[in-house]
Amino acid sequence: MEILATPRLRLRTADRGDADFYLALVNDPGFLEHIGDRGIRTREDALQALLDGPIAMQEACGHSLYVVELKGSGTLIGMCGLIKRETLDGVDIGYAYLAPYCGRGYAYEAGMAVLGLAPALGLPRVLAITSPGNVASNGLLRKMGLRFERVVHLVPGGAGSNLYSIDIEPPASRRATAGSSPMGRTT
Repeated sequence: MEILATPRLRLRTADRGDADFYLALVNDPGFLEHIGDRGIRTREDALQALLDGPIAMQEACGHSLYVVELKGSGTLIGMCGLIKRETLDGVDIGYAYLAPYCGRGYAYEAGMAVLGLAPALGLPRVLAITSPGNVASNGLLRKMGLRFERVVHLVPGGAGSNLYSIDIEPPASRRATAGSSPMGRTT
């Protein structure tokens, strides 16, 4: 199901047919380096991860990681969406892209569109986490208006993750200030 579209991209819910794409994404060198090895090695593993992850979250929460595809060709290039993790006290924006599609502005375009969904979902704030060494993601989050808060340890004994946040302006406030963006001030 299509969730939203931007000038160059379409974001839709994940489905069973995305298993081969998801397998490639979670084994992409950038994913492994900056997000981590999920131990997904087969199409069946990827299908189960989709069913237990984005597909289940969409059903339970009304939001999830969405498949990002190029509008013109339908090529699947990554995922971007809003995630509720047990380890964080709020919803965070997450994203990952296949290497050939990094550095082309797709992550920013999709990320801003996803942040635009937050007011309708009633989210007062959106978080984000990155590995401290992920220079590209740390820069992208700042460009999107998120502000660094602190280093958090989501896994005991882990190296830590950078935690970012942005306060979301409620829809009623946006209407009162014509021409404003869906994002309010950063925290």
